[in-house]
Amino acid sequence: MRVNRKAAARVASGHPWIFSSDLLGTPQAEPGAAVRVLDPAGRILGMAHFSAASQISLRMLSSQVEPIDRSFYLRRLAAAVEYRRLVVSSSDAFRVAHGEGDLLPGLVVDRYADFLVLQTLNQGMDRARETLVSCLQELLQPRGIVLRNDAQVRSRENLTLESAVISGDVPDLVAVSMHGLRLHADLLRGQKTGIFLDQRENYLAAARYAHGKALDCFTSTGGFALHLAARCESVEAVDSSEAALAMARRNAAANGIANVEFREEDVFDLLGGYAAARRRFSTVVLDPPAFAKSRRALEGASRGYKEINLRALRLLGPGGILVTCSCSHHLSEAMLLELVAQAALDAGRTLRVLERRTQSQDHPILLTVPETHYLKCLILQVL
Repeated sequence: MRVNRKAAARVASGHPWIFSSDLLGTPQAEPGAAVRVLDPAGRILGMAHFSAASQISLRMLSSQVEPIDRSFYLRRLAAAVEYRRLVVSSSDAFRVAHGEGDLLPGLVVDRYADFLVLQTLNQGMDRARETLVSCLQELLQPRGIVLRNDAQVRSRENLTLESAVISGDVPDLVAVSMHGLRLHADLLRGQKTGIFLDQRENYLAAARYAHGKALDCFTSTGGFALHLAARCESVEAVDSSEAALAMARRNAAANGIANVEFREEDVFDLLGGYAAARRRFSTVVLDPPAFAKSRRALEGASRGYKEINLRALRLLGPGGILVTCSCSHHLSEAMLLELVAQAALDAGRTLRVLERRTQSQDHPILLTVPETHYLKCLILQVL
């Protein structure tokens, strides 16, 4: 499949995406096929998965011409597994394969104890699903595999949304260990693939600074709240999802944690009410869902991030800790820092940056693929 000079230059710069507007001629490949990619002069750029539906028509798999077969996937997955042995500790719940970050675009594999959750998010990886399952069974011998292909991004690929157990026998809840805590994950119905694994290392970082009375906003299944509980006098954990809070309460009970109160509330309303009532906390965590899911939504999302940080800062006095996060790829760390700085000025607070963090290492970032760096986490202290 031949592409224009712009696409060839993008591939040469280390980025694996080629857009439909970059194709020369009418594609003849089947949806999801692995195809050879050529520059305008006919020189080989490598192998890619072809999508007949997405604006991203080609996702590079290799810079060489080679079979994209079981041996290929087994090598890539084995390298991903070996990398996790290097970077994952104190947890049996982590990401095994992270799309472009593991040179497997469109593939997500998460491990929860003896079980795996698989997502095939583009036509190429969906077409290779049976081969991928076979490789994962050989490498990891899971007791069961869940398919969580209910992510909306599949709609852009004209792929159906589905969730199912595709191998073994998977219980309703899977118990995992994380930093000495026992947590439960609903692999078929929980948010994402069961637990937000990308904050795992940030839970420990936040706990190092947390103290006094803490407020954990958008707590989901309680990740930050339960890690903060041992360091804080009390923790108030807030979310708008009753299902997530039910799991959070179960997790607290499983660990004998009694100083966390879970509340079902709209976080924006709650923060505004607390600020008006002059409530005070020593630690506030903000881990909202992505406000900017597209570049067009960035302006409105920026206002949202600034406002939520402003409301949180009004609850903190000198020595207070703010842990503020964004999982919007389109909002860079520099933009988040600027928005929080503006909020601090409006709130009359001076902030010291304690740590600038990102997603856990099992969600690797490729230097030449900015889309792989999506999670930003700032830990700040009020002076």
